[in-house]
Amino acid sequence: MQDYPLTVDRFLTHAAKWYGAREIVSATTDGSVVRSTYAHVHERANRLSGALASLGVGEGTRVATLAWNSLHHFELYFAVMGMGAVCHTLNPRLTAAQLAAMAVEADDMMLAVSADLLPLAEELMQLCPRLGHLLLLDSDGPATVDDLLEKAGTPYAWGRFDERAMAGLCYTSGTTGAPKGVPYTHRSNYLHTLRALGADVVALTARDSLLLAVPMFHANGWGLPFAAPAVGAKLVLPGRQLDGARLARLMEEEEVTVAVGVQTVWLGLLDHLERSGTTLPSLQRVIIGGSNCPEALLRRIEQGLGARVQTSWGMTELSPIGTMSPAGEPAVAGTSGRPAIGVDLKLTDQHGTALPEQRGVQGHLRVRGASVLDRYLGAESDALDEEGYFDTGDLALIDEAGNLVICGRSKDLIKSGGEWINPAEIEAIVGDHPTIRHVAVIGRSDPKWGERPLMVVERSSSGEASDLLALLKGRVADWWIPDRVIEVPAMPLATTGKIDKQRLRADYANAA
Repeated sequence: MQDYPLTVDRFLTHAAKWYGAREIVSATTDGSVVRSTYAHVHERANRLSGALASLGVGEGTRVATLAWNSLHHFELYFAVMGMGAVCHTLNPRLTAAQLAAMAVEADDMMLAVSADLLPLAEELMQLCPRLGHLLLLDSDGPATVDDLLEKAGTPYAWGRFDERAMAGLCYTSGTTGAPKGVPYTHRSNYLHTLRALGADVVALTARDSLLLAVPMFHANGWGLPFAAPAVGAKLVLPGRQLDGARLARLMEEEEVTVAVGVQTVWLGLLDHLERSGTTLPSLQRVIIGGSNCPEALLRRIEQGLGARVQTSWGMTELSPIGTMSPAGEPAVAGTSGRPAIGVDLKLTDQHGTALPEQRGVQGHLRVRGASVLDRYLGAESDALDEEGYFDTGDLALIDEAGNLVICGRSKDLIKSGGEWINPAEIEAIVGDHPTIRHVAVIGRSDPKWGERPLMVVERSSSGEASDLLALLKGRVADWWIPDRVIEVPAMPLATTGKIDKQRLRADYANAA
């Protein structure tokens, strides 16, 4: 059989050849949209590779991006990866100092930036002398993509490197210490894309219009910037603004059929639709990631958006999709679906020994597969056990139907009087209360018990703290029930859109 290297440039080349007129739509900050096609983007991205080569970019060169989901960011993805360089996506919601630590470790030599992020980029470059080139993605004037293409854009031979070469780099959110770099190879991205396109996973087709509301700087945008061109799906990029009104207008005008994002995005969209009385008739499916979806929120999304919901679980280290509820089945609240071929799960005890029974029992979740991390950037050893499984840090169980249930993070457990309390179980119960928008349970310091649970909530309507605590009676042990409920006007969110428990601990862990 032929030796056919699995490099990600083939996705865009395929789209340009067979779906050349299919649109890519990018929203701008002023509410207008920019339109292009796969054929045009392929031509520009390929010539951009030639232009980058004129600046000294070559195989293995690290090119950082500081950008939102936009057409030019999409072009740069393929221009960098297609020539064998490494696309290092930086999170613009971090500080310059945090970004500098990543850029220095990654040895980035160029920074591509959205125009509205230029002040942050300039601050970053002052901290990183190695960043010798600055490229503006979406502005007029010198040092822009268009300017560089006009001056030095030339065709470039893509894919002339080993499929195991690094294609992308993304840092973890640092929930278990300092952020770590996760290097993606062309092969791992390619296989992840094929798995994502399965009929029981993301299941995209050329007939779909995909709204990508997950950041392209977060684990390759869940791999969907590769999956969309692989099947010729219309790709809708919302830019920086993800408020409900803008998303609703964009989704209606572009006849979006599949939308992907974290729960906070859909809450904002639902609020707008309910206030305005508008609907999204073209929408068929909504894919949710980030955290377990309570029953009340799941049904609200289904009813409010008129679409089927798919729940999922994943990590930066998994490229990132691990499990997903099937596209053709109703999602089961509190579960995250099943793994597709290419991902294997294992439950262990706290010492890493596989549990004798793998269904219906809670354990520490480990995973292996062709798109699962083996070693962090710069690490001296693999992050795997002797069987090749990666420890996710999650507590989970697998039900009899094979659905994954994330029970919490092992580091989030609260040790009270020598016994463990699992915040995720409390959050799941309280999260179903109709007045609750967000809920988080953290441990606070206690002189007698060591730690006691504290509940922090953001409400969508008024209510009493006693009502929430009463929900827990008889459903968890009495000593699990939080001693105190704190209401906040807005729950702090991490850069991934998840609740920022590190911030909550800093603010409330020592609360009286």
